[in-house]
Amino acid sequence: MAKSPFRTRPSLLLSDGFLFVGGAMVALLLVWALWSFLAPLPPTLTVPPTRTTITDDSRNCKHSASPINRFDLQHDPPDSTFYDDPTLTYSIDKPIKNWDEKRREWLMLHPSFAKGTGSRVLMLTGSQPNPCKNPVGDHLLLRFFKNKVDYCRLHGYDIFYNNVLFHPKMRTYWAKIPAVRAAMVAHPEAEWIWWVDSDAAFTDMEFKLPLEKYREHNFVVHGWPELIYEKKSWLGLNAGVFLIRNCQWSIDFMDVWASMGPLSPDYDTWGKILKSTFKDKVFPDSDDQSALVYLMLKEKNRWGGKIYVEREYYFEGYWVEILRTLDNISESYVAVERGVGELRRRHAEKVSEHYALSREAYLEEAGVSGKRPFITHFVGCQPCSGDRNKIYSRERCWDGMNRALVFADNQVLRNFGFVHPDVGDTSSVSPLPFDYPAS
Repeated sequence: MAKSPFRTRPSLLLSDGFLFVGGAMVALLLVWALWSFLAPLPPTLTVPPTRTTITDDSRNCKHSASPINRFDLQHDPPDSTFYDDPTLTYSIDKPIKNWDEKRREWLMLHPSFAKGTGSRVLMLTGSQPNPCKNPVGDHLLLRFFKNKVDYCRLHGYDIFYNNVLFHPKMRTYWAKIPAVRAAMVAHPEAEWIWWVDSDAAFTDMEFKLPLEKYREHNFVVHGWPELIYEKKSWLGLNAGVFLIRNCQWSIDFMDVWASMGPLSPDYDTWGKILKSTFKDKVFPDSDDQSALVYLMLKEKNRWGGKIYVEREYYFEGYWVEILRTLDNISESYVAVERGVGELRRRHAEKVSEHYALSREAYLEEAGVSGKRPFITHFVGCQPCSGDRNKIYSRERCWDGMNRALVFADNQVLRNFGFVHPDVGDTSSVSPLPFDYPAS
């Protein structure tokens, strides 16, 4: 029982005195209240507003820390790891052995990183060290990079943008292999390294990699097995986007792959071999894509079992084929959302994956077959150099890139309450009405 706020044993004399004084005070207050009611407050008198008590913690935006800290970024024990081995390097021309064991030991010493390792992805992209020759090239690359940063933020992936050569001989399309190798060593906590070319844009910001699908594989690339193994075409896949597991198999695979590139004394010889192997190859140099197809063809028993050729969705897709479908796709998504209040509900960006799963279910129920393409790849447009393939006009390339990037950006901006009303005007946005697109 709560204590009474009044004393329980006052003396009788004091009690009588207090009763007299109390009665007089009540009478006085009653007279004052009546006078106040009859006489209005003077105009200079203001009534202070009701104030909310603000504690020091709330004034300084201090809140209790979450009991779950994802990673302990300040913990690195003194125990020796592979980083302390002076013979181990990040360079592609130096082999690494027992990498799986080295990674495992590092994770044991860093337990906050051990949980969830299997689904941890580091995205890697980049461009040349020098400014673009195309006057708008650097601006386009910035927008392509923003697109990737947006995607990674939505799905909790780390990202690294590289604009240096990790091996002086490995230039142009070969530069990605030394970068991927260095990233594996720099990020033992990442299970997957995901290379995405600078001219590739995410056009479905909600789709998430089906990593469980690749649990028995170490390398994922978009392509067509019949073109690789039956037609023997170097265009049977596209090496501009690939997913590679951070493991010893991948270290060895990249060593062999890189040995067909410019760092090899047999580089010119490899160019001739690849040109004679692939009848549709039009240039004589050894390139990363032809070399990859060659390894899958000629060393299938060694590597093929762990390589997954993805063709069920646009792990990367040809931009000309994709752009003609975007308008119809947008209309289909809007039609579904008009009938489903859950999909129109405003929400925090951090919980976007929840709504992505709901949207997928409603799209399936509505029988929508045309889904947003995952990645749109502008092969042949060369946004940085401007040396595009002559079969594409400058306007077709630039307009296409702009359209795809705005298509993706509108998916992101919606979480912030805005949208680009005109795909041709990338600087202007309009606020979205509540419950869009119901009205």
